[in-house]
Amino acid sequence: MKAARLQVMGAVAGLIGIWALVAGGCASEQQRKGQELYAHYCLHCHGEHGRQNEGFNWSSMPDPKPKDLSNKSEMGTFKDEEIFNTISRDMKDTSPGGDKIGDDEFAVPTMPTFKYTLSEDEIWAIVGYVRTLHGMKLEFKVEERKKELADALQAAQAKFDQAKQTYEAAEKKASDEAEKKSEALKKDVDVDEASYAKEQAAMALAKKDLDAAQLAANNFSTRPGKGVNVARPDLTVKPEQAAQLAEAGKKLYSNKYGCNGCHSVGEEGGKVGPALDRAGFRLNGTWVYRWVKNPQAMKPETRMPALGLSDADAKAVVMYLGTLRAAKPEPPSNKPAS
Repeated sequence: MKAARLQVMGAVAGLIGIWALVAGGCASEQQRKGQELYAHYCLHCHGEHGRQNEGFNWSSMPDPKPKDLSNKSEMGTFKDEEIFNTISRDMKDTSPGGDKIGDDEFAVPTMPTFKYTLSEDEIWAIVGYVRTLHGMKLEFKVEERKKELADALQAAQAKFDQAKQTYEAAEKKASDEAEKKSEALKKDVDVDEASYAKEQAAMALAKKDLDAAQLAANNFSTRPGKGVNVARPDLTVKPEQAAQLAEAGKKLYSNKYGCNGCHSVGEEGGKVGPALDRAGFRLNGTWVYRWVKNPQAMKPETRMPALGLSDADAKAVVMYLGTLRAAKPEPPSNKPAS
């Protein structure tokens, strides 16, 4: 009896050990993924260890500079969800009279969003890695979030299927009644669509909820912009309209999308991306439009994220970049110093 008990206890201990190895393996894999993503998208501004003035782009950026991610006394005051929402958000226009920004809402333009570039799972991996930079661990239950999305999708699918079945039954009933009246009156009678309008509206609403649940589930593990190509725009505008758009684009460039955090114009701006002083000479407007809308569709390995530009904002930024026509720099002189 004692031997059997010891055998059972040994088996349980073995299972616990295996579970711990699997859980540890998942955690280490998530941390490895977070570290790789951080190195690709964040390191140039935040630095390898998250310290200020460590990233090669830090000193070139306008104020406010990136936070010290290694500072536990400050970073420890943020919840995991708050860090996630900083990385994954909609960009806000900080110009006077621009977007309304709440007191607790993060809206620093030079910190880009990755909402339209990375999957939710990838962003949580970055949050988890950022936590290690100040000696903490991710507390958010990522696997529970994944299950929550799967359950929500299943529930939305069931709701839609029921609504569709109810709609089809109501539509058939109306069609049958119209057919009976036609036979009785010996003439064509239209189907009374109003009799099942309520069921049709309910099905449409259920389909909308299903699409939202499907998108949320997909975005957890799949990058939102993957496979999405941007159509060629019509950039034909009258000269006076082009000037207005360019002025609006100039504000969006700095005050909403923070392009100056990575690109320079003249002596000001970051150095992650190419200088844009001569963008009006070098860059094709259609290419720029498609690039700013979805950089990864054109160059998957680029560090530049998709920032969620609307068609109108993308057009305005294109018009502004078209005005940047700085003189070509003078070639260095080969004459010996006198």
